[in-house]
Amino acid sequence: MGNFRLTDLNPPQLEAVKAVSGPVMILAGAGTGKTRVITARIAWLLHIGTPPEQILAVTFTNKAAGEMRERIAGMVEREQAAKLTIGTFHALCVRILRTGIDRLGYKHNFTIYDEGDQLSLLRKIITRTASKDEKLDPHAAKNLISQAKNKAWNPPEDDQTLLGAVYARYNQELRQLNAVDFDDLLVLARKLLAEHEEVRRKLQDRYRQIMVDEFQDTNRLQMDLVALLAGDPPNVCVVGDDDQSIYGWRGAEVANLLEFERHFPNPTIVKLEQNYRSTNTILNAANALILNNPRRRAKKLWSDHGDGPKIRTIRMADDREEASFIAGEIRQRQVDDALPWEAFAILFRMNAQSRLFEEQLRAHGIPYRLIGGKSFFDRREIKDVIAYANTALNPSDDVSVLRIVNTPPRGIGEGTVESALHESVERKCPLWDILRSEAYLEGVSRARSNAVRAFVDQIETLRIRLATPGADSAELLGGLLSECNYFDDLKRSCKTPEEGLDRESNIRQLLSDLREFEGKKKGGLTAFLDALALRNEREEEKKDDQGNGVTLITLHAAKGLEFPHVYLVGLEEGILPHDRSKMEGSLDEERRLLYVGITRAMKSLAITWCNGRTRYGSLMPAHRSSFLAELPADLVETVDASVILSAPASQEDAAARFGRLRAALGG
Repeated sequence: MGNFRLTDLNPPQLEAVKAVSGPVMILAGAGTGKTRVITARIAWLLHIGTPPEQILAVTFTNKAAGEMRERIAGMVEREQAAKLTIGTFHALCVRILRTGIDRLGYKHNFTIYDEGDQLSLLRKIITRTASKDEKLDPHAAKNLISQAKNKAWNPPEDDQTLLGAVYARYNQELRQLNAVDFDDLLVLARKLLAEHEEVRRKLQDRYRQIMVDEFQDTNRLQMDLVALLAGDPPNVCVVGDDDQSIYGWRGAEVANLLEFERHFPNPTIVKLEQNYRSTNTILNAANALILNNPRRRAKKLWSDHGDGPKIRTIRMADDREEASFIAGEIRQRQVDDALPWEAFAILFRMNAQSRLFEEQLRAHGIPYRLIGGKSFFDRREIKDVIAYANTALNPSDDVSVLRIVNTPPRGIGEGTVESALHESVERKCPLWDILRSEAYLEGVSRARSNAVRAFVDQIETLRIRLATPGADSAELLGGLLSECNYFDDLKRSCKTPEEGLDRESNIRQLLSDLREFEGKKKGGLTAFLDALALRNEREEEKKDDQGNGVTLITLHAAKGLEFPHVYLVGLEEGILPHDRSKMEGSLDEERRLLYVGITRAMKSLAITWCNGRTRYGSLMPAHRSSFLAELPADLVETVDASVILSAPASQEDAAARFGRLRAALGG
């Protein structure tokens, strides 16, 4: 088993690793070595003779899948590791649909629409469908349609509401465009497995051992997929923690974990409760808090790391004092204890809370990194190149065609495109069919028709060349971009020469990645585009691991991370718990969110709240979160920031601090 030893595991971990028959549920509390157990279990399955092709491990992010594969590759033969199927639910569904979607009336070369593509299509549909006095925000429509699909609701058969009509037409247009969105990947894969027994049995025969990570985050569709893939006996192992189920707003159903026995009777249940991250003071506070949630799987975290200091709850006058106090204290602690900036993290409920902390950290000269920001793959030029590639592979994809038809300008004109689009709607066919139609081209000016023909010829030539065995997709795409003067137009649209060079460099990097991908993996350009479409499927994928400094991060994004010293800020009614939770009856999930925040801390935890908070430009009264009353009094030290700030430093403290500062500056 390579460099892995079973003696590295504690008794419950070992039990979880060796339980390989029938349904298994591993309840893995925060910081209990969940990833170690999952990878060890896969290594154990290989050790006892399970063919690697029969093992399927499903995760929620590409990053988690990559880390899992890397760890396993260090435990077993790399050849074996390469034959494992490890990936996200969406990646698994793409794999299933690429071979069987024709049974559902689609072509194999379907396009996967990302959020931007969906919004473009929805704007077009809403404009055509809404009457003058009706309005529907495309983002709201996208979110509601996504919720409906994840709950397996079909679009209405009548047009009684604008949203219902938009939902129905959105689905119809996707089908005509031979395109699917992220939710369709799950919907259609489930439909394929449920309705086509030969496909289902083939996959059940292939995947004899199924493991699902973060099972508390699964939705109904994902639960159905797991049940359909499970063979007889159902060797299904799920790993999760209902106390960390914080994505209900995104469709996750904690009931999948709480009611696991209903889907898979008589499972083996293993609890992992030994925490390797935090002190017992932090863990006991988290344990006490989460006991207030009535519906949960009982578990109690404990640690060998001793008790550590008490948790501080600090009252602030307002949010400005909160930010200033924390920035000042981090600066002081960094000098006093010779700590790296990366040892500190500031966790908050809402992104809007970060602004004052950024301002104060800058004022104190403290480097920081705000988790998030614009993804490389959301950049305009990258989306343009992807649209060119999508059009070449699937000309029925109207959104991609519309993105590139006048990018760069080629003399076609918006009016020509609009009339072609109108005719495609009338004839219920893809826009591409109209652009290729001689009957349509005869109705526009000679200059316009020549420009359209030149565009169509370029794409058709690219299609033929890409289909040639051994074709270099990166070279072909780069050649087309140069031929149509895309790079020149891109530079003209930039404010500075440096920006133009940066944007061109981004495209060169993308093409380089494509060339490297094709050199290592099968599937060519189609597989590369699938991988790109899937890489940002969850917001955890957007975490920025680059850069140094204090971490600023939302509680949702912090799940799975750990920091030596944590400041959990804004513990006020209306923020945490959020106002919305009382109306929606999701107070339990807000408590789990705080539980996740507390269990990120390794050595020390400070929780702050304000008497007043600035909202809409005015200072408004704020009230201490009711959750703070649920923390045991003997584990908490309650202090007032104004008292700490006004207390004079003792002569000894001042001398010691000066000595440390002098040493830090090199004497």
